[in-house]
Amino acid sequence: MGETSARQTGTPVSPKHRTAARKRWLSDKTLTIFAFLLPPIAIYVWLVLLPVAQSALFSLYNWNGLGPLDNFNGLGNYARLWSDLAFQGSVFNTALIAAAAAFVEIPLALGLALLLRRKFRGRNLFRAIYFLPFVLSEVIAGIVWTFLFRLDGLINHLIGGVVPGYTPLAWLGDGDTVMIALCWTVVWKYFGIYMILFTAALQNIPDEVEDAARVDGATAWQQLRYVTLPLVGTTTRLTIFLTVLGAIQLFDLVWIMTEGGPLVATSGGPMGGSETMGTQLYKTAFRSFDLGYGSAMAIVLFAVCIVFSILYQPALRYDPTRGRPK
Repeated sequence: MGETSARQTGTPVSPKHRTAARKRWLSDKTLTIFAFLLPPIAIYVWLVLLPVAQSALFSLYNWNGLGPLDNFNGLGNYARLWSDLAFQGSVFNTALIAAAAAFVEIPLALGLALLLRRKFRGRNLFRAIYFLPFVLSEVIAGIVWTFLFRLDGLINHLIGGVVPGYTPLAWLGDGDTVMIALCWTVVWKYFGIYMILFTAALQNIPDEVEDAARVDGATAWQQLRYVTLPLVGTTTRLTIFLTVLGAIQLFDLVWIMTEGGPLVATSGGPMGGSETMGTQLYKTAFRSFDLGYGSAMAIVLFAVCIVFSILYQPALRYDPTRGRPK
């Protein structure tokens, strides 16, 4: 203020006064930034960092969640994970869902985005229909597909109408089919959001680039392989990142469809064949009241997400124009 007033009156400002005014301005700006950042930082520490720290502490004890922390176990709970066949099965099922999401969901979303890129009557309607499953909550989607996968459900009726002599399957009650049903439901539920992301990426490709490829004699496949796919590479890498992280943390759909929901009589599918890391963690900590061991599972799940996020950063920051991370 002093420097501004001096300029308006034509009075020269000394370097000392100018430095003092700049320091006051920077101090006020710093206080303002700090005041805006303090509430979200406090909420993040309270709701994220503090629970993680508490879980890490609980994982060092044999604790049922009701008494004091007095039975120190060190890394015993983590050592127990290596020999726990149920936990190993949940890790395998989680990896299977992540693989299905990455190798089926993303190509399906990209393929539909490419088809719906062409202009035709009703294109926006098809986009809305394909996006609709993502709008539904996981609970509703799980209940709907539980009905469809029942022994007398629509899936068996449709297959029976096409395949002669087909024997209806208990999709969610058979160890050979339960993961197929879950993977299909996950793909159906989430591919719509990635289709929208790919649609936005395709719309950002300049028409001149593809026109130049056609003028140079590129076939439709060459145009797709060497022009379109590289230009949507950033979106592809982002969708892989989001898909894998979402699959690792999947809980709602699996719980509703196989963990004794309102329409399911079994728990965890046949012999725990549908357990994921999320459902196994919940059952261990809050049904078996083995909170120390469940906390160890939570820390492992958290570590897997963090390690994957760190290792995947170079792919997210990859610059196709330079051939290296940005």
